[in-house]
Amino acid sequence: MSTKEFAPIDNVRETLQNSQSRGVRPRRRTVAVIAFAVLLLIAGYVWLRGNGDPHKTHYLNQKATRGTLVVKVTATGNLEPTNQVEVGSEMSGTIATVYVDDNDRVTKGQALAVLDLTNFKNAVARSQAAVAVAKASLQQTQATIEEAGSKLARYREVFHLSGGKVPSKTEMEAAEAEFARAEANVASARANIAEAEATLNSDQTDLDKATIRSPIDGVVLERSVDPGQAVAASLQAVTLFTLAEDLSQMELEVDVDEADVGQVKTGLKASFTVDAWPERTFKATITRVGLNASDGDGVISYPTVLQVANDDLSLRPGMTGIAEITTITRENALLVPNAALRFSPPAQTANKTSRSSLLGSLMPRPPGRGQQDKPQTAAKDSGQTVWILREGQAVPLQVTTGTSNGQVTEILGDPLQEDMEVITETASAQS
Repeated sequence: MSTKEFAPIDNVRETLQNSQSRGVRPRRRTVAVIAFAVLLLIAGYVWLRGNGDPHKTHYLNQKATRGTLVVKVTATGNLEPTNQVEVGSEMSGTIATVYVDDNDRVTKGQALAVLDLTNFKNAVARSQAAVAVAKASLQQTQATIEEAGSKLARYREVFHLSGGKVPSKTEMEAAEAEFARAEANVASARANIAEAEATLNSDQTDLDKATIRSPIDGVVLERSVDPGQAVAASLQAVTLFTLAEDLSQMELEVDVDEADVGQVKTGLKASFTVDAWPERTFKATITRVGLNASDGDGVISYPTVLQVANDDLSLRPGMTGIAEITTITRENALLVPNAALRFSPPAQTANKTSRSSLLGSLMPRPPGRGQQDKPQTAAKDSGQTVWILREGQAVPLQVTTGTSNGQVTEILGDPLQEDMEVITETASAQS
């Protein structure tokens, strides 16, 4: 059989294959269109659900209230006596006796300690002897001047009776010179007495200073010396006792930060606490704000002194006090939380990135929602802004702010009214 006899059969197979190939392509296009439509429906559902659910994003609010605004500055320092005196010794020597100890009360002039007095007493005795010698010398010169004066008087009388013939001119000049020397010796003896008496007074003063006395009425805070200890006052200033005049009145010395020092003034009231009495709050008044700045690790501060009453003596020198200085008090002020001034609502279009995708751009937007998708912003250069709710939407409200204490801020003469709710933050609801 020739191959030409089977040609019709080959044509039939080719025709069947071509028809099957043309049927598969339409089916594939149909599946793709259906899948695309399903994706569009899913994207539309998600988009409509996110825009249509009023509970998807909501705001946390707080009311604007009226109250007393108190602004305080916090500073830390240490308690010190109002008048603290460090007592030393002007004289060198060895401590013989110590009469007081820590916490002892003393009166002005009371002996605190005494040096070994042997050398000081010897010096006084030598000075007394020198004064006696000087006085004896004066008596001797006085006798000499009397003798020279009598001799000169006789010479002058004889010279007058003899008509100037005797004594000779040389003898007269010698007698006058002798009398002048006697007068000078008397003056010198008197000067020696004054010098000896001054030395005696100095030695007597040193003897008195060898007894170390309290310069004030007060209490001994610290004793830094013991019997037998040598004191070399000529080498350095040695502190033997530290006294406090009156512990019923004390000072709290604090460092006020440079950012706050402009608000701190003399006469302002303050309160402070100490670790020893955590349940108590002590009152104080600012008496001095220093001009000399101190630099501690790059932090600039200014020394400030607060006067403290310590009638029950519960406070002690050196205690650390944490002070709160009241700088501003505003009565009946309209207050909003600081979070309301920091709040800014997010853009409605920023939290759903799928809307900006190709699928989202193909979906029709619900009517009336176009303006709501835009982020709401306050006008620039218009001061502070708070946001309030109107018909479920965040609306900016321009306000003028006053003083703040870090938690709430005073609102001055603005359309914001008491009990109006301001937005402090947004919160996403759980779907």
